Amino acid sequence: MKTAQPPFDIVTEPPTAELLEVSRRELRETPEVREDGLVRLRQLLHNATDLHYADDDDFLLIFLRPCHFYPESALKMMRRIADFKKNNFPLMHNLSPEDEKLSFLDHKLVNVLTNRDQKGRRILIVSCGAVWDPKAITTDKLFRMFYLVHLVAQLEAATQINGVVIVMDFEGLSLKQVRGLSPSFSKLLLTFLQEAVPLRMKEFHILKQPYIFNMVWTLFTPFIGDKLKKRLYFHGNDMKKLHKHIDPADLPKNYGGTRPALDYSARDWYPCIEKYTEHIQRWNSYGYAAGP
Repeated sequence: MKTAQPPFDIVTEPPTAELLEVSRRELRETPEVREDGLVRLRQLLHNATDLHYADDDDFLLIFLRPCHFYPESALKMMRRIADFKKNNFPLMHNLSPEDEKLSFLDHKLVNVLTNRDQKGRRILIVSCGAVWDPKAITTDKLFRMFYLVHLVAQLEAATQINGVVIVMDFEGLSLKQVRGLSPSFSKLLLTFLQEAVPLRMKEFHILKQPYIFNMVWTLFTPFIGDKLKKRLYFHGNDMKKLHKHIDPADLPKNYGGTRPALDYSARDWYPCIEKYTEHIQRWNSYGYAAGP
């Protein structure tokens, strides 16, 4: 698959003919359906006077694509996002890349492969094991890192169409990390992933989890819906099981792939996050409209 150029940036050009064919096949996107969806969602949004969102074509496509161009579903997603922002106001209010700059620069917790997989999907790698120091990076900080990454990812047409795969690496997990987790964080993260992310979340892969992981999983299971359950895969240290979903040609050596071992991290991606600060600031203003 093609690598984003430069490597630590996203591709914001319009979708290629090849991508549009994927979108036609999987998301119902044709010029006619796209135009009808844009017109109808824009009208629905104008009628929803309690919501405040931009209504330009590129912005509305962020919601229409994961909703298969059903404008009513897209509006419901916008409302769920508004609810999530309202319910978690202190955590995300006026969030900027600068707020979590040191989290990205000094900690190798969140990474994005520079290449896509065989299905054109972005791969987000989250290191939740020994490399995570919960005292230095609290769960609030960890969540804000996820949140900032998703705001940038949603700007890529290829990611809107092909979706995202999340790999959670629990190598070296110990009580130190387990103590840093809580039911409230589990609920926050899973509510976000299942209800408030305008992206196609295709697969979740749990890797290298030790026995103590069972303690962690008991925190998460109450909040996992049926749709997510069908997309969850547990591999332990058996990378061949992972390779049934992601071609080893698209994985680094760390995960049994044929690509070189990872020699980059969140530090390398931070300038990309910072580059799209304006979009992040605009997103901060979206949600429920301010009162009179």
